[in-house]
Amino acid sequence: MSNNYTGLRHFAKSDEKAAKRCAERLLKMREALGPIRARKSDRTLLVATWNIRDFDSNKFKFGPRLEESFYYIAEIISCFDLVAVQEVNRDLSALEKTMRILGREWDYIVTDATEGSGGNEERMAFVYNTEKVWFRKVAGEVVLPDGQLIISRKKLTKKEGKAVEAPDEAETEAAARAGFKEVRQQFSRTPFLVAFQSGWFKFSLCTVHIYFGDDRGEKLERRVKEIEALVKFFAKRQNRESKDEKKSGRLPENYILLGDFNVVSPEHETMQALKAEGFTVPKEIDGDQVRDEDDHFYDQIAVRVKDERFQVSDGGIVDMFAAVFRDDPEDLEIYKKFMPKKDPENGARAAKDVEAFYRKWRTWQMSDHAPLWVEIATDFTEHYLKQFVD
Repeated sequence: MSNNYTGLRHFAKSDEKAAKRCAERLLKMREALGPIRARKSDRTLLVATWNIRDFDSNKFKFGPRLEESFYYIAEIISCFDLVAVQEVNRDLSALEKTMRILGREWDYIVTDATEGSGGNEERMAFVYNTEKVWFRKVAGEVVLPDGQLIISRKKLTKKEGKAVEAPDEAETEAAARAGFKEVRQQFSRTPFLVAFQSGWFKFSLCTVHIYFGDDRGEKLERRVKEIEALVKFFAKRQNRESKDEKKSGRLPENYILLGDFNVVSPEHETMQALKAEGFTVPKEIDGDQVRDEDDHFYDQIAVRVKDERFQVSDGGIVDMFAAVFRDDPEDLEIYKKFMPKKDPENGARAAKDVEAFYRKWRTWQMSDHAPLWVEIATDFTEHYLKQFVD
């Protein structure tokens, strides 16, 4: 598999210098990503999750992504066989541009845009290599039944009847006096479930972008409740399926949850919620196994698999800035002309600390989340044949 780089010729006609830089950086990326790409095999599946920051609306006013950035994003995606992508914009132009670079053997499945303030009009997508993965014709968004809805406190405002969440500092009694009432609701961003198969391995993959809200109080509690509701939903479904499948002699469905769970730390209640109900995080990526001291733990991959042949053989996190948008004077000098004069979030002038602002700005070119991945065994040929020999 090779990416479709023919677009670089058109890029060079409009900006020869930028196209040359892009090609040089792609070569360096391929060298840095070589160890991951070398793991590609017809016996395993490389699955990744990547929250690509605001892909690609420019609603935060940090400037649209540069042409070269799409080549870098596609280069990372192409290292894997299947990638769950969060924060895809309502306008699919950015995703479609990336798909053209990936080439014709790649395809995608995407959700509708999420309505409501909590969802930011985001979509979630699965991007996959059709030579390694096939869609099993089952897809849907997770809708909780009445008994499993998420409880939070809200009140309706007079203006347009909009619902407002209780502030974090509001205690239960104080919130009630202020007019906040308990409501039962669905996820802020509806989880997206798709059934896939690679080799012998059949599985349902659910990508999520869990509500963030705040790091304390009512909004943190809602974050935990969303994670709890998600794992309970799939545990209950798999347990029910297990009983049915035993009667028919077939294996129950295998579930893999991945995405931006906004997990605070390995010891935090957000992680405890994710690891409840029989879900586990593969040891290859659990805790700080693949994370540096300053890395966050938001992105996770958790599994609840009934297939005894299931095996994770490796995993890791991609260093997005090892070869592109580097933290050095050379790249700062190249890209500072593309940066806003002021920070759109707080109005501060970028010149006050141009190095720090550059490190912030580049996350809107690549992301503020690094891709997390695992390698899963998919060739069960020997296991199957031994049934006829033993």
